Amino acid sequence: MKKNILLYATAGLLMLSSCDLDINEDPNYPKGKDVTPDLVLPAAENFIANALGDQMFTYAGFFAQYFEQRPEQNQYNTYAELHLDEGSNTLDRCYRNLFAGAMKDLLDITSRSNNAADKYICTILRVWSYQLFTDNVSDAPYTEALKGSSLPNPKWDDGKTVMEGVLSELDQAEAALGSASITLKDPLMEKNLSQWKGFANALRLRIYLRMIDGGIDAAGYTAKAKALVAANEFFTDDVKFDVYTNAEGQYSSWYGSIFRLKANNYVAAYPIVAYYQATSDPRISYALLQNKDNAYVGQLPGSKTRMKEWTGKTWKNDYVSEINTDAFADSPVYVFTQSELQFLIAEVQLRFNNDVAAAKTAYEAAVTADFASRGMAGKAAAFLTGPSVDFAAQATDADRLKLIYMQKWAAFFMRNHMEAWSEIRRTDVPAISGKTAQEIYTTPSSYTAGDMIIPAVNYIQAGGLAKRVPYPQNARRLNTNTPAAKLMSDRVFWDAH
Repeated sequence: MKKNILLYATAGLLMLSSCDLDINEDPNYPKGKDVTPDLVLPAAENFIANALGDQMFTYAGFFAQYFEQRPEQNQYNTYAELHLDEGSNTLDRCYRNLFAGAMKDLLDITSRSNNAADKYICTILRVWSYQLFTDNVSDAPYTEALKGSSLPNPKWDDGKTVMEGVLSELDQAEAALGSASITLKDPLMEKNLSQWKGFANALRLRIYLRMIDGGIDAAGYTAKAKALVAANEFFTDDVKFDVYTNAEGQYSSWYGSIFRLKANNYVAAYPIVAYYQATSDPRISYALLQNKDNAYVGQLPGSKTRMKEWTGKTWKNDYVSEINTDAFADSPVYVFTQSELQFLIAEVQLRFNNDVAAAKTAYEAAVTADFASRGMAGKAAAFLTGPSVDFAAQATDADRLKLIYMQKWAAFFMRNHMEAWSEIRRTDVPAISGKTAQEIYTTPSSYTAGDMIIPAVNYIQAGGLAKRVPYPQNARRLNTNTPAAKLMSDRVFWDAH
C-alpha cells in the first residue's frame, strides 16, 4: 500500500514537473472518469510535502542557521550569503507545486465530490498551502486565483486577507461536516477524521500566534488560541508524509535532490552546534558527523570565502561537521510534529494563561516528543534536568519563554526548517549576535551559544537576516499583477518586529 500511494503521488508530481506550467491555466494532466478524486488526493498531498520537504527544507535550513555551504562545494553559496533575487528561482518550483499542483488538484476534488469530509480535508490542505506560501512572500493570488483562462492575471491579495479568508473557509467546512466520513485515498492521515480535526486545530494555533504577534486583532486571536488549548482537541504523535523508501526513485524529497546532484553540499552551521554543545544535548549526534579530529564543529555563516583570509589556509570539508545526509534517504516530511504542538501550547499557557505549571508540563512534553522521534526517548529525562534547559530553574517568565523558543529551534533541526525560520522571524529567538562572524572566529568566548550570526558575506541590502524570499520569477513572467519586487529584508505581513 505504501509503495502504491507513492506511485500515485509521484505520477502527479511528474505530470507537473515535465513542463513549465502557467498556474493561471488548467494544468496539462489527464482528467475524466479514469482519474477519480480518490486518486488525486495523494498527488495533492505529495505536491505540498515536496515543497516543504525539499526546496523549503534547504533554503530555510540555511536561513535558520542549521546548514552551511560545504567548503569544497559551491551549490548553495547564494543561500549562505543571502544573495537572492527573483532570478535565483528560489521559490519557483514551490510555487508550481502549491498552485498548479496541490491547489488545482484540491479544487478538482471539491468540484466533483459532494462528500463533506472530503471537502473538509481539502480545505485543511488549502489552509496549509497558503500558510506556507504567505510565510515566504507575505501575499498571494487568492480571491481571483485558480480560475484558469477566464482570469489569467489574478490579483495578489495581502497576507492578512488571504489567511483570514482560508481560516473562514476552514470554519465553514468544519461546520458542514455532519456525520460524513472520508472516502478518498489518504496517505497523510489514513482517513482518520479525528486526526484531521486535530491537525486543523494545530494549524489554527500556529496561525493565530503569528496574527497575534503581527498585531492583527491580537485580542481576538488570543481568545481563540486560549480556547483551542483549553479544548485540547489536537492530533496525536506526529503529522508526517511518510511514503518514502531507501531505493532510487523512491527517496525522500530532500535526499532525492542530493542524490540527483551527486554532491553533498551541507555542513553544520555554527549556531546549532554551539547550542547543542552548550546544553549538553545528545541530539548533536542525530544528524551531524564529527570532523577529522573527532569533534563537532560548526561553520560560521557565510564564511566560506573568508576562511582562507582568516586562517591562511584553504578550508576543507573535514575541518567541520558534515550533515549525515545518507541517514535521511527515506525520512518522512514532517508536516506538524507533536513537539512543535506542545511548544505552542507551552507558549499559550505561559503568555496568556499565566500558568507556569501547565507551561512546564507542555515544554517537557515537547522536548520528550522530539527525543522520541529521533529514537532517543530514554535520554530526554536526564537532559531536562540540565541547568540551562531545566524549566523550573529559569528565574523569570521572560527566561522561560526564551527557553521554550530556543528548544523549539533545537527541535526543528532536521524536522521542519520552514517552521524554524518562520518562528525565528515571529519571536526574534534565537536573537542576533552582537558580534560579527570574524569576531566570533577570533574570540569564540564572546559568542552566546545559539545566537544567530550575520553572515560573514551578506548581500541583504538593509543588513540583517532573511525576512522573506523573492517572488517567483514565473509569477513575474506569467502574471502582470504580480506585486513590485521586494528585498529580502522586507518583512512578511505578520513579522512586526
